[in-house]
Amino acid sequence: MAAPEGLPARAAKDVGKYLLDGEEAVVATRRHWAVLIGPTARFLPVFLVGGWLLVLDPENRVTSTVGMLLILYAVGLYALRIGEWWMRHFIVSKRRVLLTSGVIVRTVTLLPLRRITDLTWKETLFGQLLGYGTFRFESAGQQQALSEITFLPHAGALYRQVSGLLFTSDWGGAAASGDDEGNIDPPTEASGGGPVRRDTEPIAGLPPQQPS
Repeated sequence: MAAPEGLPARAAKDVGKYLLDGEEAVVATRRHWAVLIGPTARFLPVFLVGGWLLVLDPENRVTSTVGMLLILYAVGLYALRIGEWWMRHFIVSKRRVLLTSGVIVRTVTLLPLRRITDLTWKETLFGQLLGYGTFRFESAGQQQALSEITFLPHAGALYRQVSGLLFTSDWGGAAASGDDEGNIDPPTEASGGGPVRRDTEPIAGLPPQQPS
């Protein structure tokens, strides 16, 4: 398998671990840092309240203990959110879309490109300002685990890359010939690659059918 040049070590590790031999990663990225804005906004008030209780009355064991517990809770939860952001990667090859996630238990969700029937790209006002957006995949009217991926960075470039893989046959993507795993269909006479199958021709050596 091959990964885009200049890929961070963590993303390169996921590409090397989860892609098949000979499968090339066209896109490999973690989500935009803006995904941490919400967890940061929830972390700061709890952390500040805990710090205030800790120093309010050092001789009071009750307030000091509550303050310490609040600080540990806030830091632990915030560290988990950062770890999830750091470990989650959106990977697209010429065969499929993958989303890796999990800090302790790793999970890999995938969707073959040929199953995708529609792609929606959405950018909110903040997304346009900060450079992130949301992909929404539709697959033959079925609900998929990868139906929506939020906070994807490099909005314009990423949209063009994925759209090219999905809908341009020159990229060898979903619009090209092949099966769900990306294997190319056998050549046909129309494509200059050999004879066309003729399953309806009579089998040689059988007597001709008599008119009824």
